[in-house]
Amino acid sequence: MQRFADGHTLQLAHDFDRIAARYDLLQQFNPGYRSDLVLSARRMNAPEHGRILDVCCGTGLSTEALRQCYPNAQITAVDISTGMLATARKKPGLHGVRFIAGDAMELDKCGADGPYDGVLMAYGIRNVPDPDECLARLRTRLKPGARAVFHEYSVAGSLVSRAIWNAVAGAVIVPLGTALTGSGELFKYLRRSVNEFDDLPKFEQRLRNAGFDGVQLAAMPGWRRGIVHSVIAQA
Repeated sequence: MQRFADGHTLQLAHDFDRIAARYDLLQQFNPGYRSDLVLSARRMNAPEHGRILDVCCGTGLSTEALRQCYPNAQITAVDISTGMLATARKKPGLHGVRFIAGDAMELDKCGADGPYDGVLMAYGIRNVPDPDECLARLRTRLKPGARAVFHEYSVAGSLVSRAIWNAVAGAVIVPLGTALTGSGELFKYLRRSVNEFDDLPKFEQRLRNAGFDGVQLAAMPGWRRGIVHSVIAQA
């Protein structure tokens, strides 16, 4: 699907297509999943009637968080998985959202051309083939002074956080995800991708290299503290 949709990316899209119908059910067993997304959406501090881009929107859980925080905004939501998008489009609270099938690496080719008053990317940046190029391109989608918020796992900088993540992933996420969806390899990949993703200082530097300013970190409550983060960057 465009230049950056390599074999790995297309396989991920196919795998998420397969689990789309049960993805939201799985997240019901993840305490804080939805409320954490609301926290990150609120931290964007977008204008009431702004234009907002939701990148890697999946089944629309992140889009619901944006709609809750910005009920009068114009929201465009993009994902490479058509199965996940099909689930998102069925949600009654998301009528009026513009859903687009597209690659996060090639937003200009799917019509998500901006400029936007805010960008949310939840659980997506660690899965793109070229994070630096993706960040640079996202930067061009924003109005001057607007914020991008990356809602993401990062455990590489803490042995405690890594241990908690692997305990939860090994005991709950992988076996439950496998039981509910039959896609064990996908959930093993997701566990591995979190372990391999940047520590926070490295990701902050990526953002600065891409032209973002005023990078801020904000924690999540409960067991996700030190594991899931809002990384806020200003264009």
